[in-house]
Amino acid sequence: MSKAFASQADLDDKKITFEQLSPHCWAYTAEGDPNSGVIIGEKYIMVSDATATPDMAQDLIRQIRTVSDKPIKYVLLTHYHAVRVLGASAYAAEGATEIIASRGTHELIVERGAQDMQSEMERFPRLFRGADGVPGLTWPTLVIGDGQPGRQGSLTVDLGGVTVEIWHPGPGHTRGDTIAWVEAEKVLFSGDLVEYEAGVYTGDAQLEEWPATLEALRALKAEAIVPGRGEAMKGRADVDKALDYTKRWVTTLFQAGKEAAAANMDLKAAMAHTRKSMDPVFGHVFIYEHCLPFDVSRAYDEAKGIKNPRIWTAERDQEMWAALQG
Repeated sequence: MSKAFASQADLDDKKITFEQLSPHCWAYTAEGDPNSGVIIGEKYIMVSDATATPDMAQDLIRQIRTVSDKPIKYVLLTHYHAVRVLGASAYAAEGATEIIASRGTHELIVERGAQDMQSEMERFPRLFRGADGVPGLTWPTLVIGDGQPGRQGSLTVDLGGVTVEIWHPGPGHTRGDTIAWVEAEKVLFSGDLVEYEAGVYTGDAQLEEWPATLEALRALKAEAIVPGRGEAMKGRADVDKALDYTKRWVTTLFQAGKEAAAANMDLKAAMAHTRKSMDPVFGHVFIYEHCLPFDVSRAYDEAKGIKNPRIWTAERDQEMWAALQG
């Protein structure tokens, strides 16, 4: 029997947690659903990852308003995926004047944002409640860096009493991944570069470079992290746990992809081969079965020398799913 496509059968809402991590930093997490981060200054507020629709953003805004009435002036797009960015328009009414993204993220929106929007809405309808309220693609008003990794292309934002540094640390989940770092409080907002106890989606990833980017994040010595999915991690040891979890997923997956490519397996055989190493370690986590076929497809492609990920369309999604999960 074929599995329901992606997460179309996942209809149960998750428990939301809005948790303070430091004097100015908060985590909005949802039992493996996409997370957002919030940094609250004396003058302004920044949201990291906007949610999937303006309707979905309203709950995050309500949570913020229980602790601050300051303008939500800045919205950071940690990457281009629709589930993270299409809610951005909701923050205009809350004072947002800047939507921040890296050069790489802007390029990806231009290159494949429209296809990604359709693809993601069909994969995970529960996360796109109120999709008819999305005004279109989310475009950054402030593009930072030149596409090269490192803090030399960083943006520093003063929210009043707290400073946030934003930059592209290196490719991983996408080639445009962007982080927010509150150095004074040692809190890192990683987007989907880091996950914990949830599926790591790698359908648009740069798998070869991702582990080095994780080590660049480890070098920050964060004391708390808001990952893209999974609970917020507190204390250096738990931050390392999340980094290690993500690194193990990426390296295990890519090694299996390289072995499958070297053996000239077809994609279905590559899927079966990858399951041997992935299922025993990660098979229990949230959205594992959703992520795995997309991940195997990308790992196989990258191992075959396809450096720029092929664009996922709704049609390609369905064809791949029928082949691998049918």
